[in-house]
Amino acid sequence: MEKAIKDAYKRLISPAVARDIRNELTEKAEVQAIKIFSKNLRSLLLQPPVRGKVVLGIDPAYRTGCKWSVIDTTGKFFDAGVIYPTPPLKKVRESEEVLSGLVGKYGVNAIVIGNGTASRETEVFVADFIKSYKKPGLSYTIVSEAGASVYSASKLAKKEFPGLDVSERGAVSIARRIQDPLSELVKIEPRAVGVGQYQHDLSPKHLAIYYKSCIERQRPPPW
Repeated sequence: MEKAIKDAYKRLISPAVARDIRNELTEKAEVQAIKIFSKNLRSLLLQPPVRGKVVLGIDPAYRTGCKWSVIDTTGKFFDAGVIYPTPPLKKVRESEEVLSGLVGKYGVNAIVIGNGTASRETEVFVADFIKSYKKPGLSYTIVSEAGASVYSASKLAKKEFPGLDVSERGAVSIARRIQDPLSELVKIEPRAVGVGQYQHDLSPKHLAIYYKSCIERQRPPPW
């Protein structure tokens, strides 16, 4: 009998109890992670928009170059292309000439850089360009590019910008994130926004509910 009890505990009872405890702790951790996601998301969506600026958005990269796009003060698309100010090509002078032409042609007064790969090198290039160009009011900022690639490959982006490729759509999304963060970020699925803990391990259903509650300013479910 004692042997049977020990065997049952080892093979059945102990693993079952461990699973129950693990599931309970995982559920508590998920609730806390979603609450943090909700809090951070609300702060992100309620960032004050930057009005009245013609914006040049830059999606930085190394080998494939930095994709750029220009939008007007209402977010309307003007132009797009690519420059190579970063390694390995480092065509700094040619890239400066492109930016100079864009600032002169469209009246760009704000440059927005995505915070992804090659962001630091692109920031140095842009800062040096602004310093040498000496246009009053011309400035730059860095924004999170989380979800830009997801949006740029979506059906919505293809419908909105059918004539642009994926990388150019991403640059448009980056540029628009300072003009109207709320309108731009609601196009991205919750998992790709990048403001929480371990979002890809969380319940998509619960994430979506909290995402909707943040946008509509409703009280989320008391999980």
